[in-house]
Amino acid sequence: MTKGWTFGRKLGTGFAAVVLLAVCIAVVAFFALRLVTTQQDELINKNAQNLIDAENIVSLRWRKAASLRSHLNKQEDRNVQNMDIADADYRKLNGQLLSRDLADRERQFVQEIDTAWTSHDAAGTKLIADMRGGLAAAEADKQYHAEVYPRGQALSEKVVAFQAFERDLLDRERQQVAATVSGAIAFVIGICVAAVVLAAIIAVVLTRGLTSQIGASVQHVRSSSAELQAAATQQASGAKEQATAMKEITTTIGELLVTSRQIDESAQQVARMSEDTANNARAGSEHVGKAQDVLASIRKQVDTIVQHMLDLGRKSQQIGSILEIINELSEQTNILAINATIEAAGAGEGGKRFAVVGDEIRKLADRVGGSAKEIRNLIEEIRGAVNTTVMATETGSKTVELGSQRFAELSDAFQKIGRLVETTNGAAREIKLSTKQQTTAVEQVNVAVSNVSQATKETEASSSQTLQTASELKVLSDGLVRLISSSAA
Repeated sequence: MTKGWTFGRKLGTGFAAVVLLAVCIAVVAFFALRLVTTQQDELINKNAQNLIDAENIVSLRWRKAASLRSHLNKQEDRNVQNMDIADADYRKLNGQLLSRDLADRERQFVQEIDTAWTSHDAAGTKLIADMRGGLAAAEADKQYHAEVYPRGQALSEKVVAFQAFERDLLDRERQQVAATVSGAIAFVIGICVAAVVLAAIIAVVLTRGLTSQIGASVQHVRSSSAELQAAATQQASGAKEQATAMKEITTTIGELLVTSRQIDESAQQVARMSEDTANNARAGSEHVGKAQDVLASIRKQVDTIVQHMLDLGRKSQQIGSILEIINELSEQTNILAINATIEAAGAGEGGKRFAVVGDEIRKLADRVGGSAKEIRNLIEEIRGAVNTTVMATETGSKTVELGSQRFAELSDAFQKIGRLVETTNGAAREIKLSTKQQTTAVEQVNVAVSNVSQATKETEASSSQTLQTASELKVLSDGLVRLISSSAA
């Protein structure tokens, strides 16, 4: 029936059969896993949560009992608030328990726990009301142990009984889940064994049918692979030589690109230095101009000082003339005072007063003469200082004029330097543009050569891969020939 089938049809039929078996195994495993997962989720979501809620009820009971005991000792309102919070939390837990899909016995346990909680809460509320009504601490403690504590214990026993029932139910459900899992595993193993047997039968049938069909093709592949191996060897050799040559070219162009970038960087540095030099030259010329203005101002100040010194010399000469007059007056006054003294001595007793006045006038004339001599000395000193200052000022004026000439020469030199630097800056910019264009051209050439080198490397790799594939194909064809020969034998 399958003798007229093609190679692909036979493989497709075998593959389809194997896929069908795999799908059957996957479907069975899926439903088994879904069943186990569903039972496990029910086990966790109901029984385990019931146990957690039971533990929370026990915790709330002890928290409420602790708050009540603390209220017996301290009688603080926050303890009553804590009891109310615990009661509200319990009501929430009780509602969650009753909202679940519980068995009759579980619902009975929950109702018994609620009844015990209500009784315990009523006893505690009554004790707090009695304490607020004036119940003594000792009586309150007795009432707590007589009514509240036993009801709390009864509540704990109900919760413990509910927890024991839930644990027992949880263990039974676990055993049921384990039995379901075992059955699913056994069923999946049976399906897998059947699939393996069927796949083995299909493999034997396909192997016998494909051996003769592959034989002729393998012989043709064997001869073609030998020819392909020879051509790939020759191509790999040529590609390797071309890759070596392109590598040398790439290295040379890379060095040229590095050199071009260095030249570009040097040109940029020269251009920046030229611009900095031009800016400094312009700044220096401006500073020299400002210095010339300062020297001109100094020169004007020096001329003004010389003029004032000359005026001071003339004024000191005028003072000297006045002092001569004062000196003559002092001498004449002194002579008059001496004559008055002589006349007073000849006048006797009547001229004594006049002699005293004449003596005082003579003393005054002496003092005026001494002061005139001191003023004359000071004027001479002033004249000497004025002459020295005038000479120094004239020397300074000449020095300022010489410095002004030097600054003018320096300004001309700075202007010449600025013009030369402008010329150098233009040349540096032209060099910068030229080197930039050269660098761009070299980079483009480098990219092109890199692409060619990469293509050559890929060609070499492809040739090597082709050679390797041809060799592997030859080895594979030889192996297939041996395998088919062994199968035919």
